[in-house]
Amino acid sequence: MTKYIMKRILMLIPVVIGITMFIYVIMSLAPGDPATLIMGPDAKYEDILAKRQELGLNDPIFIRYLKYMAGVIRGDFGTSWYNGYNVMSEFLSRLPNTLTLGLMSMAITIVIGIPFGVIAAVRQNGAIDYCTLVLAMLFSSMPAFWFGLMAQIYFCITLGWLPATGADTLKHFILPSITLASGSLAGQVRLTRTSMLEVNKLDYVRTARSKGASESRIIMKHVLRNGMLPVVTSIGGHFATLIGGAIVTESVFAIPGVASLMINAVKIRDVPVVMGIIVVISVFVGVVNLLVDLTYAFIDPRVKLDG
Repeated sequence: MTKYIMKRILMLIPVVIGITMFIYVIMSLAPGDPATLIMGPDAKYEDILAKRQELGLNDPIFIRYLKYMAGVIRGDFGTSWYNGYNVMSEFLSRLPNTLTLGLMSMAITIVIGIPFGVIAAVRQNGAIDYCTLVLAMLFSSMPAFWFGLMAQIYFCITLGWLPATGADTLKHFILPSITLASGSLAGQVRLTRTSMLEVNKLDYVRTARSKGASESRIIMKHVLRNGMLPVVTSIGGHFATLIGGAIVTESVFAIPGVASLMINAVKIRDVPVVMGIIVVISVFVGVVNLLVDLTYAFIDPRVKLDG
């Protein structure tokens, strides 16, 4: 197990290098001069040249990338070209809002999606099954921004039950987390149902029934446990995208999170901010994928990680 973990961590290094290099090159080759954007259209040419020299924009792209990554290795993620704040400090100040939103949405997805998927599979072709699938299709077909706006109009403006924007208390995260979870919740229900139905048709399940095992024991011990592997993968993928996957939701509900910080930095080509967030997200996704693989061993003993 230790050998496998170390191998996966070492494999994460070239992945992070590849992702960050690709993003850095794209940001550097995008149209427009960052120095001109920073100084404004009325700036003198000499001031723009001085700003380019200050930012190191006169160096070749790969030299700039190597200098940036050398700073990252030392723990220096740079400062914003536009606002002058420390990238990591600003990231950490916004991270709790994004994590709260993501974890609440993931909890909704797990607590509601998996049980409803199991019930739909157990009651296949019944009224509960059809109602569950219809609701899942309905939620998956609604864009997040439209669902969020409609929820704001009804629950915040019409009923006045919840705040429409901000992130001051947990109450502010109820509607955003439901909005963020709506699409993944529908997918979780359908995935759980499909996985359960596939496992339910296997030979060892029929053998357990022929031996007289109770239906509840078959579902809980055989079908549910062995049908959880795709579900765990889906949950892990959803968790891995928590930091950067809430752009629309954070924008609709005006939540000062990491996703909104990144999209604003992309608009103004604030390379240190974008790169700092990308580096953290890359490492975060790799660690989550490793944890998902390790979880397989606890769910299914047949998985041999050290092989």
